[in-house]
Amino acid sequence: MPRQLGELEDAVMTRVWQWNRPVTVREVLEDLSQERSIAYTTVMTVMDNLHQKGWVRREVDGRAYRYTAVSTRAAYSAALMNEAWSTSDNPAAALVAFFGMMSAEQREALRDAMRMVVPALPEDAAQPGGEADGEDAGADREADGAEPDPGR
Repeated sequence: MPRQLGELEDAVMTRVWQWNRPVTVREVLEDLSQERSIAYTTVMTVMDNLHQKGWVRREVDGRAYRYTAVSTRAAYSAALMNEAWSTSDNPAAALVAFFGMMSAEQREALRDAMRMVVPALPEDAAQPGGEADGEDAGADREADGAEPDPGR
């Protein structure tokens, strides 16, 4: 399970994720230097640590390395949420509490995501009184923070 990135690790990874291309220590340093005073060796050490932890891969390019993210920011965030949820002694209650903290926009994003991962049902199952109606309504209730169906 991944652990949360530290502040500087997150600042470095944010750039690697945003740029979405192989980057050098120098490039990251120059961008970070706009926000804070930081040494080249500090950035180099952080990037080496991220490599050792498996967050980035690197390839030699002349006398420098070029670093590339191993996974996306979305995958990192999802892994952190999954870890937090799976360590709860009451996962259903943790989800309800989490959904209750969500803004209307976040709940709508959750509904959109659920539509992507739940396989499409045959047309006749989506008719009123069909199985799909109850399932979609349950997903909407859960997304709105209502108690989830224990049979799920």
